[in-house]
Amino acid sequence: MKSATDSRSATGKRPYGRAFVLSHTIHFARRVTGRGLAVAMLTTSLTFTAIPTMAQPPAILDSYPPGYIPPTYVPQTSIPSNVGSTSPAAPPITSEPEVLRVSTDGTLVSVPGVLQDLLRYGGVPSSVSQLRLMESQQARVAQVAATCTVSVQIGPAQGCGVIITESGFILTAAHVAMRPGKIALVTLSDGRTVRAKTLGMDRSVDAGLMKIESNQNGGRPWPHASLGTSDDLVAGMWCIATGHPGGYDADRGPVTRVGRILRVREGAIETDCALIGGDSGGPLFDISGRLVAVHSRIGNDVAENLHVPVDYYGKSWDRMRDGDAWGFLPGFQPRLGVVGKPKTSQAIVETVRTGSPAEDAGIKEGDIIEQFGEVVIRDFESLQAAVADTMPGERVSVWLSRAGSRMRLNVEVGRSE
Repeated sequence: MKSATDSRSATGKRPYGRAFVLSHTIHFARRVTGRGLAVAMLTTSLTFTAIPTMAQPPAILDSYPPGYIPPTYVPQTSIPSNVGSTSPAAPPITSEPEVLRVSTDGTLVSVPGVLQDLLRYGGVPSSVSQLRLMESQQARVAQVAATCTVSVQIGPAQGCGVIITESGFILTAAHVAMRPGKIALVTLSDGRTVRAKTLGMDRSVDAGLMKIESNQNGGRPWPHASLGTSDDLVAGMWCIATGHPGGYDADRGPVTRVGRILRVREGAIETDCALIGGDSGGPLFDISGRLVAVHSRIGNDVAENLHVPVDYYGKSWDRMRDGDAWGFLPGFQPRLGVVGKPKTSQAIVETVRTGSPAEDAGIKEGDIIEQFGEVVIRDFESLQAAVADTMPGERVSVWLSRAGSRMRLNVEVGRSE
């Protein structure tokens, strides 16, 4: 699922990723695991250089077992500690939990001491051996991250998500979840598809939440990411993005991109981990395997990739879990382009804005709008509320009455400038 700002070349294609290496001469190593996981791996020496990626994604190194984070670096999640057990030996879930369960195993991997500064502050590996160790570390994170990175399909639209609890809560982008109460088909890394339901969303930062429906995993816990914090992130830190660009592909598997944080600002993290349409909602990890952000919007350049800081999910957890939806991204308020009287018993269109989505769809003055998507329209205020509950770029069926005849039109929701 592409964000409304997603733009591409005339071919519609974009490279799979980009990375920074210490080298005058760059080589990509290719190995393929049984999972088909894809990631760019780098070699070797001398000066710091930025390079573009290959047109097709290379593959990951052989898998490594997950480990642990040494006591010297244990970032705290912004989700309160009283929301669930933190025991890595939590039993299988047999009933619907009332609150979020957070465990500390998940995607954590041990970080060698020589990489601790790169983990905390970023920067450039100081030697070929440290670079190779970074390469192995990134491969370990990519391997475990793949298990909780999921493809999300809602109707014809496709995006990504990341499972964060044993009970099956999924973080995603608000524009992927669309609105509360939608049924989503979630495809796991092994190709299995399960049903989930969208919950709440904070559209002001593009944060969305959904939950896998019960009794679909034989009582076993779902593979899930370990929660980090986005509060201590700084420019220069290394990061690992995973996702299913273009949708789930059994032959390819999840695609991993290695990059760095370029800047941290209010409501968003910007990285050079190149995203592609369909990546929205996927996870961004640090090199310890902790989830720090969720993919949001894609810009015009390979370095314009925006992610929702994970702490925003913790700040609004109760509201999103309870199905509340609020806010708009600046410049992304949905727009239909009609005007009517607010206090009438019908949604009668008095004016259709020139060049608006309504005009493009064929809506005319005098039409009485009776249903907008899944919402029955009783007056103009209810139409405004229904439009506000959509996302720019979404295609919606509109039923209306015109001169005594009922008809259906399809409209693509626009956005305010």
